[in-house]
Amino acid sequence: MKVLIAGWFSFEQMGATAGDLYSKDIVCRWLDNENIPYDVAFDGPFQGGVKWKDVSSEHYSHVIFLCGPFGNGWPVTDFLDYFPDVKLIGINLSMLQALEEWNPFDLLLERDSTRRIFPDLVFLSEKPRVPVVGLVLVEPQKEYGDKACHYDANKAISDFLSKQHCAVVPIDTRLDVPNKGGLKFPEEIESLIARMDMVITTRLHGMVLALKNSVPALAIDAIKGGAKITKQAQAVQWPNVINIDLLTEQTIKEGFQYCFTEEARMKTIECKKLAIKKLNQHEKIFNDFLGASQWQGS
Repeated sequence: MKVLIAGWFSFEQMGATAGDLYSKDIVCRWLDNENIPYDVAFDGPFQGGVKWKDVSSEHYSHVIFLCGPFGNGWPVTDFLDYFPDVKLIGINLSMLQALEEWNPFDLLLERDSTRRIFPDLVFLSEKPRVPVVGLVLVEPQKEYGDKACHYDANKAISDFLSKQHCAVVPIDTRLDVPNKGGLKFPEEIESLIARMDMVITTRLHGMVLALKNSVPALAIDAIKGGAKITKQAQAVQWPNVINIDLLTEQTIKEGFQYCFTEEARMKTIECKKLAIKKLNQHEKIFNDFLGASQWQGS
């Protein structure tokens, strides 16, 4: 006899969230610690486990339903009717009706009900953090003519990231049209980039704002033969640039992995210092050219 674990991830498109899946992992850990066998009921798009409508209720001694709102209605009623003779456990549920009116559970460790309130189970989650990757892509730039390969570069990056276990944050740097992320000012864009673990970008200022804030960047120059991104990287001696001519899954992987090294982090600091050193003379040259004194009193 086994235990069956179910939740909103057991029903197709019923609003399963990260919290539901974290709760599932925690209860699985509890059962593993006691060497109790179990199945997890999944439905699309989640893979693995079993579909609860395909199993025999006779194979289970207990059914655990966990996380989220729980009320006396479809599809809960269909689910409960399918397992009429097993012990039913509810964990981390927000009970939508008064327990005096309806409580189908033999054991209820609710999140909240008319009886009591508990902290959410996700506080016990032990899942490791994943890298947060800023994705700063440029739209096709016609001024580079046939040498421009922005579609190819952006697709190669997106295909690579789809295979990585990381949190990808698209960051739009344009402010002359409605910003895709709802950002309104340059400092909002920079603040977001500064909080990334690394940045992948086909935009020059995606690379610059990352390095300025000590965030390693993988810069892809989508212009055949190299253009402003390559030249800017040369100016500050940032090594992690790939030209479209050399762009492969392997070169992206190598550049991606480099960004998580201590060497890369230290190199960003060197690049920023070099950039500032080279630029510090610009104001003086600018003022000398204008002849600043002639503007006084004008």
